[in-house]
Amino acid sequence: MGNNTPQQHTNKKDSKRVRVLRVIAGLMPFWFLYAISDVAFVILYHLVRYRRRIVRRNLATSFPEKTKLERLKLERRFYRWLCDYFVETFKLLNISDKELRKRLKIVGAEEVEKCFQEGQDCSAFLGHYCNWEWLSCTGIAFPENRKMGLIYKPLRSEWADKLFQKIRTSQPSSIVIPKNEILRHIVTLRRQNIRSFCGYIADQGPRYANIHLWLDFLNHDTGVFTGAERIMRKMNNAVFYIDLERPKRGYYTATLHLITRNPAEWKEHELTRRFFQLLEQTIRREPAYYLWTHNRWKRSHEQFDKEYVIVDGKTMPRKQ
Repeated sequence: MGNNTPQQHTNKKDSKRVRVLRVIAGLMPFWFLYAISDVAFVILYHLVRYRRRIVRRNLATSFPEKTKLERLKLERRFYRWLCDYFVETFKLLNISDKELRKRLKIVGAEEVEKCFQEGQDCSAFLGHYCNWEWLSCTGIAFPENRKMGLIYKPLRSEWADKLFQKIRTSQPSSIVIPKNEILRHIVTLRRQNIRSFCGYIADQGPRYANIHLWLDFLNHDTGVFTGAERIMRKMNNAVFYIDLERPKRGYYTATLHLITRNPAEWKEHELTRRFFQLLEQTIRREPAYYLWTHNRWKRSHEQFDKEYVIVDGKTMPRKQ
């Protein structure tokens, strides 16, 4: 009998599955993946009607100035892009360097490299816009000794978590950092004299207990995280915003906009406010590529005020 524990057996089985998927991804050209996406759109949109009620509500409340017909056209374009998102993300498991460089253009990398040369690490705000998974490949624009970190929340399924870790570390410079271990990883890299550029997807819908700020975003009073800003200020990172565009199917341009090299000089929450202003500009330029299936406005400011109070920057339950 073997000495493998059930956990070790499961890990080996999961690793084998990932290897098989990598082979499949390598064999599938983009034209074939997009054919799959076209079929998936019909199933997801017309048959399953995946979260259509949430999408329609989000679009209606975010763009009340648009007609119903305009929003329906936008809705269909969103679902077509969502299906593309899935197949494009799958392709990252096994994509050639030549193919990747042809399809992903990085603009503004020299500004980040300038910070690196002057001994300053960098951070970036980004949202659930276009294919954010492709931003894990930003390292193609930098020397090999730089590290591109993507902050993430580990998934409940170990199999899915390992799969996405593999996708997000498809480039040698890419690392994934669990959200509860950010400071430890950044400090470790700094002690090793390795410059890092960490991306924070900062537009999630937090639980009431994790809301530290309310602001106007896409015509909604929106509760948001401020943790990314706090880390950027604490580590004195140069702060960037990544503006992602999709000029045509299967091609992306990521522009790295410098917000500040001195985050501590900004008033509390101003960096977070600036991020959401920039993200809204990006979304309004081409709304179809935002993640409208997320029910991000289900929590109200009124309910928050009934249950919580912010004291010295911390969200505390109100005493009953």
